[in-house]
Amino acid sequence: MNRPPAPGTDPPGPGPDGVDRPLDPGTADGFRRQRQLDVLIPTRNRPAELAVTLAGLAAQEGVAGFGVVVSDQSDGDPAYAHPAAATMVRALRHRGHPVLLTRRLPRRGLAEHRAYLLDASVARYVLCLDDDVWLEPGTLRRLVTAIGELGCGFVGNAVHGLSYVDDVRPQTHRHYEEWAGRPVPERVRPGTPQWQRASIHSAANLLHVTEGLRLPAGVWRAYKVSWVGGCVLYDRAALVDSGGFDFWRRVQRNHQGEDVAAQLAVLERHGGAGVLPSGAYHLESPTTVTERDVEAWEVVLADSPGRV
Repeated sequence: MNRPPAPGTDPPGPGPDGVDRPLDPGTADGFRRQRQLDVLIPTRNRPAELAVTLAGLAAQEGVAGFGVVVSDQSDGDPAYAHPAAATMVRALRHRGHPVLLTRRLPRRGLAEHRAYLLDASVARYVLCLDDDVWLEPGTLRRLVTAIGELGCGFVGNAVHGLSYVDDVRPQTHRHYEEWAGRPVPERVRPGTPQWQRASIHSAANLLHVTEGLRLPAGVWRAYKVSWVGGCVLYDRAALVDSGGFDFWRRVQRNHQGEDVAAQLAVLERHGGAGVLPSGAYHLESPTTVTERDVEAWEVVLADSPGRV
């Protein structure tokens, strides 16, 4: 039931002129602090999806004080200005998480955008999180625990597509292979058996593999990957040591696969792993990357045939 506000109080939401209260974007200098974890989110033209992504972060527990950077490249108003997204920004700050809101225009490509976000943080770990991924509670704690115990360059949660939950593809399950101990550096390239590991991350394949393992609550497994999309936690020092996303200057603006290029480099120097169960769920919205003239990883590999 809707009730009028108590005497002497203002109703929540927009003021009487219909304009939302201003949202403090924060400052780069104020945000750049030593922390255990920062979450880096690039976004464009996705206010609803961004609100869901931020809501997932706001519900995380067990990783105190992690920061969040949102960098927007929308054609119009920034996605974080939408009331739903703005509310989640305020909820994160209310729960003790610093949030920096920025715009990165003009657009110079996905790799440059990720390089900009990485430079905004000096945290020990950085989570590259796409703007269309919802994380279930407990996901951040599991990822941080995993990378701390494994000591590798990155760990990832491949995203589930729940519209495929009834589409079981057992032929892909054979590519699931657990690490028996700490992940070791690997040189993964197209055309090798290791490259085929990526097929386990399509549709809801990983969800089906997880269900088949019947792991007890709280138990996780590390498995071998070629790359992971959507939700990847890096040891920041390992990512920077491997070149980060600085290769953006070598690729044309209309590219994709920048995350693959970065992970191949980290895999070769520091190793990496997928973590199961995954708490990452793809929102399955239409892509905003419609101009994909080149795969960034192909350009990087062609430029550096001896290594990434």
